[in-house]
Amino acid sequence: MLVKRFLVWSQTASAGERADGVSALARAWLYGDLEPGERRAAETALTAALDDPSPLVRRALAEVVAGSSEAPRHLTLALANDQSDISSAVLLRSTTLRDSDLIDCAAVGDTFAQTAIASRPRLSAAVAAALAEIGKREALIALAVNAGADLLDVSMKRMIERFGHDGELREALLLRGDLAPGVRHDLAVATARALAAFVAEKGWLAGERAERVTREARDKAAVIISAEASEAAGELARHLRASGHLTASLLLRALLSGDRGFVAAALADLTGMSAARTHGLMAEPRGAGFLALCAKAGLPGALAPAFSAACAATRGARPSPEGRLSLAFVSAVVDACEASEAGDTGKALALLRRFEVEAAREEARAESLRLVAAALPAPEVEAEGPASGAPAIELEAADAASDAPPVELDLGEPFVTGGAPVLTPDADTIADADPAPERIRAA
Repeated sequence: MLVKRFLVWSQTASAGERADGVSALARAWLYGDLEPGERRAAETALTAALDDPSPLVRRALAEVVAGSSEAPRHLTLALANDQSDISSAVLLRSTTLRDSDLIDCAAVGDTFAQTAIASRPRLSAAVAAALAEIGKREALIALAVNAGADLLDVSMKRMIERFGHDGELREALLLRGDLAPGVRHDLAVATARALAAFVAEKGWLAGERAERVTREARDKAAVIISAEASEAAGELARHLRASGHLTASLLLRALLSGDRGFVAAALADLTGMSAARTHGLMAEPRGAGFLALCAKAGLPGALAPAFSAACAATRGARPSPEGRLSLAFVSAVVDACEASEAGDTGKALALLRRFEVEAAREEARAESLRLVAAALPAPEVEAEGPASGAPAIELEAADAASDAPPVELDLGEPFVTGGAPVLTPDADTIADADPAPERIRAA
């Protein structure tokens, strides 16, 4: 009888009144003690409210059913597919929606609907992967900052592929504490590309120069990430090879930064040997075994003397925490290459000279900062006491013994996947090297 009166009343009530009535009826159905017949009639009335022409009524219904796990599934699903200002509440909070429902709503929803899905307190890897593939920019930023989202590495990489040029998305991903070394490197590459595109568009750098700056920034980032996550050197090497960023210049940079572990892991991945075996061969860089290792890994012959000298110079070295090139190591390798009888070291020396300039500037910068810090006077720390001009308060023993309550004072270019490992030499560093074997392709 109550539901019948509600249906009759709703024919003449205003939109606001109908919204209040539907909200009350939905709460009564969910939390009230209705008779079975009244309960069925109330569910029918709520289903009919889905066709109400006023968004106020449908929004009021959505706000009630969104927070209940007992809400009828057909109500929840219908509201989830309504216009976004109505569906957002259900998409954000409802626990009756399945992953398949959320993926379908994300596929046809606008930015607001996708953002609501991305902001759910718990989000499965399947829904997160679907959003990474089809989501709008704002939805992906919400997904990145959602600590309750099961965001896999492959999903984050896809997000970077689609919107790596967007600084807000990169920053949101960097806020996550579970980034794998490969994802961190992808973010560094995306940042370098965005900056290079910006300066090239402004005409501040030529296109070729901007490309070299991007490549060098990418390699520096890889060395820094390897130094910070040495236990994941093999994982990083595999990621770099798969993405086409494992180049000869990167391996030489890592070696001259003291990171022999990463180089050994990369050579092991390229040759199929164990890391222990490649470590052992690197310990004898003048032997035939090391030269055979370089050839099997696809390193160009023009760089073999540089790698041999670098392995000899860095024996026993530890990686720089900041991934910096060591000027002493670089100079030793330059001297060795200049003294080499091989006649094809010109491009290798050009690369080493750039490394030498970079290392010298970094050491000079660090030394300058140290000298400036040493020359500055130490800050004076004044003893705590009453402020200047303020009267001092003396508490005598007699006061302390009085009946007054106590007062408390507060004194406060890449190897490629598939088949034999391949290394592509950098085009501007070793273009004049001996003809490469068939497994080496140009960068």
